[in-house]
Amino acid sequence: MPTVYDIQGFHDDLVRQGFIVPTEVKGGWGRTGKFEDIVDRFNALVSRTAQDDGAELFQFPPIVPRALIERVGYMDNFPHLSGSISSFFGNDREALALSGKVNGGERWEDMLAPTESMLTPAACYPVYPMFSGLLPGKGRLVTVTGWVYRHEPSDEPTRLQAFRMREFIRVGTNEQVVDWRNAWLDRGLALLKSLQLPVVSDVATDPFFGRAGKMMAASQRDQRLKFEILVPVISEEKPTAICSFNWHQDHFSGTFGIKDATGNTASTACLGFGLERVTLALIKHHGFDVAAWPAPVRALLWP
Repeated sequence: MPTVYDIQGFHDDLVRQGFIVPTEVKGGWGRTGKFEDIVDRFNALVSRTAQDDGAELFQFPPIVPRALIERVGYMDNFPHLSGSISSFFGNDREALALSGKVNGGERWEDMLAPTESMLTPAACYPVYPMFSGLLPGKGRLVTVTGWVYRHEPSDEPTRLQAFRMREFIRVGTNEQVVDWRNAWLDRGLALLKSLQLPVVSDVATDPFFGRAGKMMAASQRDQRLKFEILVPVISEEKPTAICSFNWHQDHFSGTFGIKDATGNTASTACLGFGLERVTLALIKHHGFDVAAWPAPVRALLWP
């Protein structure tokens, strides 16, 4: 029986089958225990796959300093995706005025001011400042699981404003980083194929903003700096990226003064599995009855 790709129907079925909970925020649906179990099982499978790599584990909150966002040039390239955190800094009189506006149905956001924090746009961002200075001979490898925010309101179930990424970040010489990236591209494909997902890899670009962004995207594609692993979830013609690989060259290492063991500017790369998207892909291709998923798939996720 051919797979049917119906965006609204898939969303409605996810709700009816008890995997997600609608909210009033586009791209902000809730996750149930059934959904989270798959997320946790897949993340654990990734950990087992990478257990011999010796990655250092870190966890960070879903906020980063505003200064970090400015320093890495995020607002130059992706202002349309950013999430700034604002709060109230006024006095009692101004607080009463704010309350009056809220309860009177008026706009009140102009009474808030930016804080020193912004929502994390990429799970790897908090990691790079830790690497400042001279690296050991083999470089470093870090893994994080974190919430990411990107302002892309949508009713399409795979395009979320807040989602989680399981990331690995490699820092070292160009050769170390590119070899690691290439090896993980093969490993990532093998991992996802072992879950019987019809995945393919392709060269990709980041969603840079504006006319200048089109030139940057073209350069990124020409240099093959970004790859994605794709699988049909809501469309056969436009498959969904469930894993991505970015080679940053010296962008972050130059910004934060990261040197390889020889004293030269280091290179960085990251790979990330989109945990919600992988889960949605598994549900789409194996069905809503998790107990009826193919035995080899269940053996990997529920060992």
